[in-house]
This record gives sequence, structure tokens and C-alpha cells, in this order.
Amino acid sequence: MMSKPYGLFCPTSKACEVLNPRWTIQILGELWGGSTRFNDIRRGLPGISPTLLARRLKEMQQNGLVERIEDKAMGVIDYVRTDKAAELDPILQGLARWAQRHIKAEIALEDRDADVLMWTLQQRIVVEELPKRRIVVRFNFSDATSPASTYWLMVQPDAPIELCASDPGFDVDLYIETEVSVMTGIYLGRSTFDREIDKGTFFMTGEALLEKTIRKWFKISVYADVKNIAAVS
Repeated sequence: MMSKPYGLFCPTSKACEVLNPRWTIQILGELWGGSTRFNDIRRGLPGISPTLLARRLKEMQQNGLVERIEDKAMGVIDYVRTDKAAELDPILQGLARWAQRHIKAEIALEDRDADVLMWTLQQRIVVEELPKRRIVVRFNFSDATSPASTYWLMVQPDAPIELCASDPGFDVDLYIETEVSVMTGIYLGRSTFDREIDKGTFFMTGEALLEKTIRKWFKISVYADVKNIAAVS
């Protein structure tokens, strides 16, 4: 255990000694979301260095939270949560729901990293709700603080969804112009498509079918249904 003990007998304090090291809970969140490869975990957590991520994963293995699975034939390594880590799900989900209710939207939506947002949105596309052909959606964010502000999501039948920060060279089916804070607010359920469209802060143009069905093929956060959510004012 790498964190400094609190010197308390309290079980909560003992749990914090395991979970408190910076990025531990966020790594568990990425694993819960489906990331298993080192680079995928880091893509979802751009603020962590490769060295620190490797250290945290090793500590989490030692604490029984993560299992490292090496496929020597394929030359790949996967990290998966153990049953011990999965036992934390109700606790961490409760913490997330508490945050949705009690942390002001202005604070919850203050980050402007479009790369982090798009990595999340890539995993929230419901392919079954889209036409069975190549679909390209272009996002442009006017307030992005990340190196890129324009992204392309490309969905093709029987293929992984591709996220590009440079033009893939195909016709765009739907253009979306907005801000990172607005798109994040919609994703988290702190605002809605209709509200932001009416305000003129979310604009889309392109294939009418994609515009009409965006609420079906874009799946918002599992925490968007929290009662008494602290919405955008």
C-alpha cells in the first residue's frame, strides 16, 4: 500500500488509504466503462502521466482491485477489475449521484477538454439506432482548451467506432456546432438538446433522419436520471 496511513482504526479511513491515491478512483471508472488496455485508459485520463498510470495499476494489482492479463501470443495486456473492485460499484455510483444533485453545474461543467469529452461520447453511440451504412458526424467546439477543437466520429457496420481529430476524407452526414460545456451538460443530463437548441448554443445540420433521431442514437449518462439534479441555470 503506497498511501500514507491515517493512523486511525476507522474502517472508512482504511478504505481511503487504498482508494485515496490520486487517479485510483478515476482508473476504476475507466475500467468500469470498458477500457482494458493501457493506452485506452490513458486516453480517457489525459491528465495522468504514463509513469504514474503504470504505478497506480501496479498498486491496484497489489491491493486486489485489478487483474493484469497478458496474452503473449497476441502481445497484448489487459487490465480488468476484480470482484473486490466491482463491490465498490454501488458506493462510487452513489457518490456520482450525490455530485449530480449537490455540485453546481457551473463547477461540474467548467472543464473544456474536448478530447476527453469526445472519447466519452464515442462510447455512447448506439450503433443499432443508426442506418446500416457509413455515418460520419463532425463536431466543432468553440470553447475547447484541448489541442483539437474539431472531431469526426465514423460509424460503419461491423466495425469499431472511429474517433478522428483530422478529416478522414469522407462526406459528413451531420454537422454539430456547440461548446464543450454545452455538450457535456446535455450528456450529464444537466441540460437538454431542446433547451440548448432553443438558446442557440447547440446547432446541427445535415441528414434530417440523423437530426431527428439523435436522442436515440446518442445515449446520455447513466447519471442523467438523478432526481433533483443541479441543472444549468
